[in-house]
Amino acid sequence: MKIASIALATSLALGTSALLVSQAEAKTIETRWADVEVETVADGLVRPWGIAFLPEGRMLVTEMEGRLRIIEADGTLGDPIRGVPEVIVRNQGGLLDVALAPDFETSNRIYISWSEPEASGSNITSTAVGHAVLGDGELVGFERIFSQYPKVEGGRHYGGRMVFSQDGRYLFVGLGDRGHQMMESQDLDSHTGTLIRLYANGDVPQDNPFVGREGALPEIWSYGHRNIQGIDIQPSTGRVWAVEHGPQGGDELNLPEPGKNYGWPLATHGEAYGGGQMSETVGFYVEGTELPVWHWTPSIAVAGMTFYDGDAFPEWQGNVLAAGLRGEVIARLEIDGDRVIHEERMDMDYRIREIRQGPDGYLYLLTDERENAKVLRMRPAN
Repeated sequence: MKIASIALATSLALGTSALLVSQAEAKTIETRWADVEVETVADGLVRPWGIAFLPEGRMLVTEMEGRLRIIEADGTLGDPIRGVPEVIVRNQGGLLDVALAPDFETSNRIYISWSEPEASGSNITSTAVGHAVLGDGELVGFERIFSQYPKVEGGRHYGGRMVFSQDGRYLFVGLGDRGHQMMESQDLDSHTGTLIRLYANGDVPQDNPFVGREGALPEIWSYGHRNIQGIDIQPSTGRVWAVEHGPQGGDELNLPEPGKNYGWPLATHGEAYGGGQMSETVGFYVEGTELPVWHWTPSIAVAGMTFYDGDAFPEWQGNVLAAGLRGEVIARLEIDGDRVIHEERMDMDYRIREIRQGPDGYLYLLTDERENAKVLRMRPAN
């Protein structure tokens, strides 16, 4: 107990929660407001990336290898759903996010994002978005509604995270700079390194900030992003927030506003891999660009994020919870207006790809393994 108490005191001083108990497949973490139990809901997955909640306690989960599965309420893993489009599985490319249509209860329609080849089997790819009706073990009437321009070689920085606005009218999709295309994040004639906004059918809202501007793509909402990995809608305001990977350091939490430039690669808290300033970077701030609301330096390799508004953890309402891959943490951020006023990190002992609040108010996490990856659930202890 003395050793545990010293470890707890040290970790809380650093703003990091301490792992206190490990029993079977569940473990308990003490946090600033409450003890949290982390338990395994399902396993046997391969590189899961996105999760959406179906009725009766079921979940839809994507696997990057191109599989879309239903996980039953008891954790049983279903067979792959047929009808998924061709996915190029290469490095960070594959089947990415999944989201339910706002009218899912009546339409049974779902949306997916994936790395789409220029032609069958081609290594020239970009991020695409499509929708279909979820039938009995298959996708029916699949339709692609967006394809990132331009398609390029390489297998990095696809982005792909999706979220619908509160009123269900708009679909936001985060896109990456594709790794070696970083300067295109500053160009409006490319979707590279942007957040886009569409109607649910893929049409472009005419009040998007660059509609009608010569040389600009009308889908763009904001630009100057490196690789958006998580987005969510703030319940109290309806505004979209996003997290993105920095290079070596400089992961960011941003509040993307229409038409604004978020700096990459001109402005970043990160540095070139191996050390030293990148040749494109001017500094932490460049006039005409937006500073991040929060940054992680050193990097936690931030992945998915969610705003919490459930009843299971009442003290966390309004907080951002962000997943860390390299850091193997969940970072809980307390928000006051447009500022982060406190961060607490919960050590998870797994690379965490995604975090989402379930209908039960608990938090569901996807671990990032190539074999036997898991769906974890965070709930109040006891």
